[in-house]
Amino acid sequence: MPKPTKGPRLGGGPAHERLILANLAQSLFEHQSITTTEAKAKRLRPLAERLITKAKRGDLHARRQVLAVLSRKDVVHTLFADIAPAMAEREGGYTRITKIAPRKGDNAPMAVIELVTEPVSPKQATVREAEAATKRDVKEKATEAKAAEATTDEADDVDGDAVAEDTATDEADEADAVEEAADADEADAADDEAPAEK
Repeated sequence: MPKPTKGPRLGGGPAHERLILANLAQSLFEHQSITTTEAKAKRLRPLAERLITKAKRGDLHARRQVLAVLSRKDVVHTLFADIAPAMAEREGGYTRITKIAPRKGDNAPMAVIELVTEPVSPKQATVREAEAATKRDVKEKATEAKAAEATTDEADDVDGDAVAEDTATDEADEADAVEEAADADEADAADDEAPAEK
């Protein structure tokens, strides 16, 4: 059994709810814009967008799937012939919900749900490309930074070995210098003693 949606149902039962949403979707595709309660508009949006996505596919199987939800063939034809080609460039976000003043009788929150018919502007496409390029740059800089850290660590290891070698060499040079100085002192002392003996 399918899990019921969260929150109260729109109708008395699940079948009634499906019929309510199907009729709302049918009216939306027929009139391009409808006024309904906010709760119904929010529940209608995912169904309408799924139907538009199927209509964009445009094959026979998709048409049969849409006909299983919508009962009027003229509305299905409008969806496939007019609405789907208009949404070809748009990747999702086919509907817009705008809140309006509450209903007079029972003060229910109302909303207008409409199809977004404006073409996708090149500015939006440019912004999307720029955001993608920025993300790529950030990833590249992160990988370069990691590579630089790895190189620096390796260089530090090599430098540490070189410093150790340099220190050992310096100590050996100092020891040689001390030995040479001692030898020179002994030679001077021997030279000093030699003339005294004569």
